[in-house]
This record gives sequence, C-alpha cells and structure tokens, in this order.
Amino acid sequence: MSTLATEIILPGRVEPAGLLVAQRELAAPGPGQALVRVEASGVSFAEQQMRRGKYYDQPAFPFVPGYDLVGTVTAVGSGVDPALTGTRVAALTKIGGWASHALLDAGDLVPVPVGLDAAEAETFVVNGITAWQMLYRTARVRPGQTILVHGANGGVGSTLVQLARANGIRVIGTASARNAAAVEALGATWIDYRGDVPHQVRALAPGGVDAVFDHIGGPGITDSFALLAPHGTLVSYGTAATKDDAGNSRLPVLKLFARLLTWNALPNKRHAHFFNLWAGKRNLARFRGRVTADLGQVFELAAQGVLRAQVAARIPLTEAARAMELAESSTVVGKVVIVANS
Repeated sequence: MSTLATEIILPGRVEPAGLLVAQRELAAPGPGQALVRVEASGVSFAEQQMRRGKYYDQPAFPFVPGYDLVGTVTAVGSGVDPALTGTRVAALTKIGGWASHALLDAGDLVPVPVGLDAAEAETFVVNGITAWQMLYRTARVRPGQTILVHGANGGVGSTLVQLARANGIRVIGTASARNAAAVEALGATWIDYRGDVPHQVRALAPGGVDAVFDHIGGPGITDSFALLAPHGTLVSYGTAATKDDAGNSRLPVLKLFARLLTWNALPNKRHAHFFNLWAGKRNLARFRGRVTADLGQVFELAAQGVLRAQVAARIPLTEAARAMELAESSTVVGKVVIVANS
C-alpha cells in the first residue's frame, strides 16, 4: 500500500521563502527497506549551504533537504525483522528528512532509547555523531586537555562542549555576547568571537590548546592552526566564512584541503584534518557500524541526563521556511528542529 507523503522541496538557489510544500505517493517498502513516519528533522549548516548551491556534493535541484531524522517505523519490506515496526529510530539521510514519511534502508536505522523526546533526540543525530567522531576518533582528545570550539552555541558546538566537559576536558568556546551565558552554562569558558580571538585564547591557554574545532574556514583558519600546542590537532569541518561567496562551490573546500595538507607536511609537530562524516561510506558495513556505535554512545549519555538537548525551536514541517530563517539568524542556541504537523 502506498503512503501520501508531504515534502519540502528546495527548487533551486532561493531564499527560505522559496521553499515549496508538495505531496507525493511513496511506494510500500521494498526488500531491505523501512517506511518511517518522520517526527523530527533538523536545520543544520548543510541545508543552509544547499539552498545557496554551496554544499560540496549536493544533488541537482530540485530535491528534498533534511540531513537527519527521527521517527517511527510503520512498515518494513522483505528481509527486515517485522519487530522493527513501531520502533522509534534515527537516521542520517543527507537529503530527504524534511518530509512526513521517508523510505530508508533498514540498515541505516539506529534505535532511539525509550524516554528520549523525538525533537531532543534529533539534535543529537548528525550533531552527536559529528562531535563524537571529531573529538574521539579524529582529534583523540584526552581528559585534562584543553580545546577551542568555534561557535560553541551552535548545534555541533554545543554538543562538542558537553561531550568534552563530561570527559574532563577543558573547553574554550567562541560565541557572540548574547550567547555568552548559554555557553558558560554548558561548561565552557566563553570568549567573544568578534574580539581578538588569538589574544583571548592565549590569555587562557598560554601554551596553546590541544585541539581546535573550526567550522568557519576562510582566513581565520590560520589563527586556529597557530593556536595549537605542540602535538595539537586542528579539525576543520566547514567553510561558513565563504557560504555567500560567488563562484564554484567546491573551490573554498579545495583551497582548504590544500592548506591542511601543506600544514601536515611541515615538521611542526601539529596536525590538521578536514572532517567528512561520509568519508568511510565506501565500506558500508564499517560505516554503519561506526554510526550505530557512536550515536548509541551519545544517545546513552542523553538518556542518562549527561547531555542536555539544545532545542532552539520546534517548528512544523509546513513552516520549514520559518525554520530556515531562524536557523540562519545566528541568534539561537542549539538546533532548530522541524517537527511533524499536529
């Protein structure tokens, strides 16, 4: 039996108001698939880049945005355990999450602990996996070390701060003055990103920091690398500084790659990486195993109350334009979540 799904369409390079609401029939789940009734999806920086045509490997317009989702399985195809029906799950999708229903490969679904609210759980999917893997798989930060998190009030940033503090890691976090109290409440030492960031960091960590997590890119990436202590690690995971630049969307990323490679080639005892969540997907079984394990760790910490979901707002699916505008306003702490229409 088919299902009528409501979807948000990104038709091209448009302002948020240009998003379209449409409906289409979804076929019954095929072999290995599950039909998920979406309860929550998020507005991440990826969607903000995609509407500008600036995300590195986005599909051709038009398409349905939505990098991740949380929902309940309503039907499964052959080869899938029927007991999955009725289970609340999370999934990384890259696109397709801004919809009332989604057909997904069952192997991509991660169970959500009982008791976790759908919108709260959603804030930990792409943000939690990204933060966990950057902190522990890429930078391998240890208790007692000090890190710098740019945009500590954002979705990934606020999760990074909490994960680090829960493991005894000192955090310096950049944000605007309006978000200073929120960043401090997460356990970080706040510094004003509009000020002299290197000077502020050096005052707090004279010998440098053990890791920097930078989603900004642009000229400031040089300062991030210079702030590292010996054997420190820079993890770059975005190019926010160039999101409005005209021209080829891949050029800023390629320039960043070249710079990081050059730094790694120097005998300076420091390391630089570009984090790509999807880098290991060619080995699908290994990729899924890591996603399940890492998100499972994050969900467990959330269920225990160690991590607090930072839901900036809950906005109905059919008002996705308003959700995008709010997420892009730089006024929120945490993540704007798109929820199912009541």
